[in-house]
Amino acid sequence: MKTLNISISDIEYKKFGLQNDRLTFTDFVDLISNELSRQNLNRCIELAEKYGLSKLTMDDISKEVKAVRKNAKNNTRY
Repeated sequence: MKTLNISISDIEYKKFGLQNDRLTFTDFVDLISNELSRQNLNRCIELAEKYGLSKLTMDDISKEVKAVRKNAKNNTRY
């Protein structure tokens, strides 16, 4: 087994909620993956708010989906 040393700031240490100085590689990958997912989710929320998508109701979304499906059926050529 190999050992990899990574240096991080105290802020990052607290941000990731680390409890000790040793992690398995799997735990490290999970931490980074969760952080990237959180950042991506926040970006999606920002974009949804920017373009007004966050204000859509489920009924609005259903109507949009039905309209797209209907349009797709009408444009299908065989």
